[in-house]
Amino acid sequence: MSTPSSRYNLDAVIPQFQFSGNFSAATPYGSGHINDTWRLMFLEVGAPVEYILQRINHHIFRNPVALMENIERVTTHLAAQVAHEPDTERRVLTLIPARDGKSWHRDNEGSYWRAYRFIQGTRTYDTVESPEQAFQAAKAFGKFQQLLANLPAPRLHDTIPDFHHTPKRFMALEQAIEADVANRAKFVEPEIVFALTRQPMTSILLNAGLPERVTHNDTKINNVLLDDTTGEGICVIDLDTVMPGLIPYDFGDMVRTATCPAAEDERDLSKVNLQFPMFEALVRGYLTSASGFLTKPEIRHLAVSGKLITFEMGIRFLTDFLAADVYYKVHRDGHNLDRSRTQFKLVESIEQQEEAMDRLVQSIAL
Repeated sequence: MSTPSSRYNLDAVIPQFQFSGNFSAATPYGSGHINDTWRLMFLEVGAPVEYILQRINHHIFRNPVALMENIERVTTHLAAQVAHEPDTERRVLTLIPARDGKSWHRDNEGSYWRAYRFIQGTRTYDTVESPEQAFQAAKAFGKFQQLLANLPAPRLHDTIPDFHHTPKRFMALEQAIEADVANRAKFVEPEIVFALTRQPMTSILLNAGLPERVTHNDTKINNVLLDDTTGEGICVIDLDTVMPGLIPYDFGDMVRTATCPAAEDERDLSKVNLQFPMFEALVRGYLTSASGFLTKPEIRHLAVSGKLITFEMGIRFLTDFLAADVYYKVHRDGHNLDRSRTQFKLVESIEQQEEAMDRLVQSIAL
């Protein structure tokens, strides 16, 4: 067996899964920052077969077994829901069992691994290139939620507790300001004032009485596979953060990541703004597939969700900057501060268009 150079012993891991054919090659794959991922090729009579192999980052996801229980339940349910659709095998991730029948393998070093069938004829995009792509991604995420709306009990595990608990994120910021362990607060007084004056918004969703749903919680466009030929959103991927949550969490993160043309760490803030045509595409795509199961209060909070989730990310970046960059990887001095400023500028752009955004949602939903 020949594998690429790696700090992990793939030669020992690959035989632990029920792959079909003879192993041929493994290459690093994707642009994710959390897990380690490889694309595997196996040779069979007729044509090669490809798979995805991943090492779960158990420093971020501290209970990999619970995480895999979630993914196994979700993918099994989704497969049953789309069994009548054409091209079924491409519309949901398919786990490859380990040799012992589990959905994961734990190696001798304590790392947890999983494998999926590779979905051919699709690709991901790290940035949204057109309103049509935004429409397709939002439609796919809406369908994902709709298909999981009837997931039977028990409740899924919380893979990252309080992930979108904005008031607790705000409390963490206040604690970081008070502690000021790196003596950085004096450099970010405008950002601190910006955050503190918007504290009242932090409880908007938690106080709205919205029903708990199964949510994805990482709804970037690169977590949807788009068909190479048609551009259709084929399959939602990266299910590590699928857990109980509120519908606007997912829609809000779509707004945050798909409507702004600037990078998340853009220093030229003149480039940071919400592009209304992208927002409209998200709304139309999402409601095309999700409107049938959403409640009126959930729909009413879609427009404000983008502002809230963007603000939440801004205060998380600012908190990490004040705490001396202990959570997010940084590649330059002030990197987390740049990220925070970008998010706050996007919040301002959303605030300037908020009334129009709300009118659009209501006009499409009615």
